[in-house]
Amino acid sequence: MPRSLVTVAAVALALGLSTFTFADDAKKIERGKAVYAEQKCKMCHSIGGVGNAKGPLDDCGAKLSAADIKQWIVDAKTMAAKAKAERKPAMKSYKDLPAEDIDALVAYLGSLKKK
Repeated sequence: MPRSLVTVAAVALALGLSTFTFADDAKKIERGKAVYAEQKCKMCHSIGGVGNAKGPLDDCGAKLSAADIKQWIVDAKTMAAKAKAERKPAMKSYKDLPAEDIDALVAYLGSLKKK
């Protein structure tokens, strides 16, 4: 197979995979928005000015890694101590959420970056 054809095939495959990944990520982010609503996160947090202004999450995707966001969700007490955050009432743990919902919520919150 000619080298240029191999290159074209590799680029096409990469573009196809990135499109699949983007679509998969978009679905996960949409599910994360739904989990955010289902868990009534806006009672303590806000996004885009909607919800409790004392806990804005608008730029958390730029400030926190996915691992840190997940840790806040499943072990808020440890993260609050690490961040020296003393908010009252303290955030509860959501470790009993299905793993898919936690991952979706992490994807959604990770996508939140000020523009």
